[in-house]
Amino acid sequence: MSVVADRPDLDLDPHRLVDPEVHVHGDQYAIWHRMRRQTPVHRHPAGDLPAFWSLTRYADVRAVYRDPETFSSRHGVLLRPVALGEDPGGGMTLALTDPPRHKQLRAVVADWFTTRAVRSLTDRIEDCVRSVLDRAYEQGRCDFVHDVAGRLSMHVIGTIMGVPERDHDALFRWTNEAFEAGVSLAAHRELMAYFIDLMEQRIDDPTDDLVSMMAGGTLGDDLLTEEEIVLNCENIIGATENGRLAIAGGMQALLEHPEQWARLRADRDLLPTAIEEILRWTSSATHSMRTATRDCEIDGVPVAAGDRVVLWVPSANRDETVFDQPDRFDVGRTPNRHLALGIGEHVCIGGTLARAQLRILLTALLDTAGRIESAGPVQRVRSIAVAGPEHLPLLINPR
Repeated sequence: MSVVADRPDLDLDPHRLVDPEVHVHGDQYAIWHRMRRQTPVHRHPAGDLPAFWSLTRYADVRAVYRDPETFSSRHGVLLRPVALGEDPGGGMTLALTDPPRHKQLRAVVADWFTTRAVRSLTDRIEDCVRSVLDRAYEQGRCDFVHDVAGRLSMHVIGTIMGVPERDHDALFRWTNEAFEAGVSLAAHRELMAYFIDLMEQRIDDPTDDLVSMMAGGTLGDDLLTEEEIVLNCENIIGATENGRLAIAGGMQALLEHPEQWARLRADRDLLPTAIEEILRWTSSATHSMRTATRDCEIDGVPVAAGDRVVLWVPSANRDETVFDQPDRFDVGRTPNRHLALGIGEHVCIGGTLARAQLRILLTALLDTAGRIESAGPVQRVRSIAVAGPEHLPLLINPR
């Protein structure tokens, strides 16, 4: 990605960061580069979006993530237009709760995301990877985002949630419709009706799946309400967008840096560091928001109680004071203490699963793929919330 020195005529106004087009064209990296040096804690006035503070340095982003008492998630973790008000899931979902409620809610679902649980899913993930790659090889040309990354992510989370395999295609179609329209999954009537029905089935007849676990889960002495169950289903399904963007963005990075793909082919021991570098490089969650619960300071800048603070995660993951040559994609990078999956109380509960999917898919590609090359222009997601390719057309053939 370009930095300021490479693009002297670029408009580096920080306020451009709220324009999705800036993120489509990659200008945000140059803006963040300058902000890290000149205005790492920057105030944005209210407009269609509420007023907020931008944080662009690694140390500041990390410190806010690790201080949920001062920086709350309850009032929303993404910038929303003022006209929409606060996120209706506040206080009810994994993403939108603070300690101690967050820890209680996390405990309800955590068993499905442990290393042991993910290991037990390995065969199913491998089966899905074989299926999506066989289809891609048969076609010869595919949209890697839709045909491989998206199908893999949705199949795996659908399996965990107890969605019957016969319904995976419908779940995939509904979520695609919402993602491509840039609307909340909660606004998709068929999808939400499906999970309401699934929830009711599991309340009456629980099985061994995540929805059943939530249906029987308690916070203190109280069962989760039906609204909490459905909103958490939406929250967990919605997280698959980040997963597929990271997978597809990783494939794009390897294509654009063929010498790194060659390194990986020559040395499979690089897979663990390659996966961490893909997560750092793609940083598919573009921003995460918190709300200050008290008057405080960030880097000496006064922040008032009630102020919104936006953490630009990709900027933190390109911070020159932390990462050597941060604008270089390096599958052997170490150390690599990126923040792509968060840190602290809200570290991504699906991190182990995300890494497993990447490892299994990359291994299968290394084992079976011959030619992989671009089959057309890449289209990036038009968003300030998530980042990555929306369409990645490839020519892909088996060995």
